Amino acid sequence: MFIIKYKKIFISLSVFLIAISLIFIFAFGLKPGIDFKGGALLEVEYTGIRPEAAMVENSVKKLEISQALIQPTGELGYLIKTRDLSEPEHQKLSESLSLNGKYPVLEKGFTSIGPSVGSELARKAILSIIFVIIAIIIFITYAFRKVSRPVASWKYGVITVITLLHDIIIPTGIFSLMAHYTGAEVDTLFVLALLTILGLSVHDKIVVFDRIRENLREGDKNDFAQIVGTSTSQTIVRSINITLTIIGVLVSLYLFGPETTKNFSLILTTGLFFGIYSSLFFASPLLVWVEEWQNKK
Repeated sequence: MFIIKYKKIFISLSVFLIAISLIFIFAFGLKPGIDFKGGALLEVEYTGIRPEAAMVENSVKKLEISQALIQPTGELGYLIKTRDLSEPEHQKLSESLSLNGKYPVLEKGFTSIGPSVGSELARKAILSIIFVIIAIIIFITYAFRKVSRPVASWKYGVITVITLLHDIIIPTGIFSLMAHYTGAEVDTLFVLALLTILGLSVHDKIVVFDRIRENLREGDKNDFAQIVGTSTSQTIVRSINITLTIIGVLVSLYLFGPETTKNFSLILTTGLFFGIYSSLFFASPLLVWVEEWQNKK
């Protein structure tokens, strides 16, 4: 019940976090990766000693390949991101990384995406997020169609979407801040992480709202705020345990997984953390606030 008692504090904290995240996003921006702007990604691993990054950079510069970004990966590898490369340029780049045969190197993967394909992927990524949010509103409104008092069913859907935006805006803001200093880019795994956050977070919110619906159906004679507080308390342990289990797996993926999935696991972990927070400390207080606001009209 303390969640509802201090609802103004929790709602204010969420609004503050959203505002800070939006400031980060607009101030630092989100740099699109090769998935969306086109380009090439080459992953290599040296079979012996890995040369210094400066040596690799000088070797690439001699080929006059612009916009090259070189990032260490693992103990012996490098990720090299460049503009879109032709096959002859790809071969020359691969050969140059051995530094005249002094450092034997193995190519582990090469991806090349043209600008037109990248822009199409960006458009589809944005549409997919919009369609998911619309589908969630429709589903929540339908699922709670028999709940009309004291809060209409469609308002459950709107509150769910507001809290879901909270769950993806905050991780995006954190990523924007991190990318400003590390050079991380937005790719399809980033979009996949956001869609996964939406799916898992909406599940938590439905669990809480469903408990509220059941307590209302059972004719609980307490006022609405007490019903919401009791319902939240009944689901808090289950929700936290499930989320912590998933986060444990993601932390392992971040620590021991490949370099290419680190941003994915980091964004997903952050999103799930704030997702469980919003389900318990933002969605429920917001529902009570809406009910109180209705009574004042």
